[in-house]
Amino acid sequence: MHLYKRKDSRFWWYKFVYDGVAYAASTKTRNRRDAEGIASKARLDVTEGKYNIKRQKETPLFKDAMARFLEHSREHNAPNTTQRYTAASKPLVKTFGAKQLHIITADDVEKYKADRVKKGETTLKPASVNADLACLSAMYTFLVDLEIVDKNPVSSVKFLPVDNAKTRVVSLEEERLYLAACGQPLYDIAVLMLDTGMRPDEIYRMRRENVNLAVGYVFNPYGKTKAARRKLTLSRRASDLLRLRLATVEGEYVFPLDGDPSKPMGRVSYAHEVALQVSGCAHFRLYDLRHTFATRAVEAGVDLVTLKAIMGHSKIEMTMRYAHPNEEHQVMAIRKIEEFMMRKAMEENGATLVN
Repeated sequence: MHLYKRKDSRFWWYKFVYDGVAYAASTKTRNRRDAEGIASKARLDVTEGKYNIKRQKETPLFKDAMARFLEHSREHNAPNTTQRYTAASKPLVKTFGAKQLHIITADDVEKYKADRVKKGETTLKPASVNADLACLSAMYTFLVDLEIVDKNPVSSVKFLPVDNAKTRVVSLEEERLYLAACGQPLYDIAVLMLDTGMRPDEIYRMRRENVNLAVGYVFNPYGKTKAARRKLTLSRRASDLLRLRLATVEGEYVFPLDGDPSKPMGRVSYAHEVALQVSGCAHFRLYDLRHTFATRAVEAGVDLVTLKAIMGHSKIEMTMRYAHPNEEHQVMAIRKIEEFMMRKAMEENGATLVN
């Protein structure tokens, strides 16, 4: 017998398993002693054959459900997404693998989160634990849509706070040195990220049919949200490299897999690390080129609503994480405000004198 409190309820809940079947319900009381009595009565009713309490339907084992979800991910998600889910699934299966899906509660997920944060002598980074929770939530969302389970136990669990302050904006000089050290296709990928803000996966899976050079845009049909599926205007530099690439590559993908043009290419992590070493630039992630685009856009005067649409974000808060104007830009902003107020005061004083 297990008593617990859910974050979305003021009352105590009970959960127990009898003859291989799980039973769970609210006791509808906030008094623990009363809740214990109600839970004991519920268990007695079950043992005596009185099934007038909530009986949960049979569900698959966690390990089987996870295998099905990963297969679905391989068919519908980018390779990098599936790789993240596969890595995150291993500790999840180790913990929940032999349990039926409906037995796992938000309380179990909270315990898993706490155990993962401090695992023996090693402390995992919050981002690593959040990756596990994201995989678990995605799996349950998939199963809820299929009506295999009724709810997602991760929905009421808060993810761990992550320090997003460690951002990297590439300077123009670093960009020059880095691009000079890049081979193909890394050079074209880097330029597209710097000039459009596209995600690496969006570039890898770019199809010939979605590039419209006559109008000057590329359409990205991929993404978990409607905002991610968008048209992106091309810079002249991006248009020129795509025109050359379309004229030289074979197959439907603009960035085909080496040796098999029927498939999109994979990661360029190794080539990126080599380019960094050759260029002598301080280390940055390939993804930081997208962050660099966003920061430059803000510094150029692009408003956050427009930038949100370009970046493919579903929430403005996500865009604000990318936009960190430097100190010089902030000083210029204050000077602009001062100049505006001075002009306004002069205009008002002039109007007063005329009257």
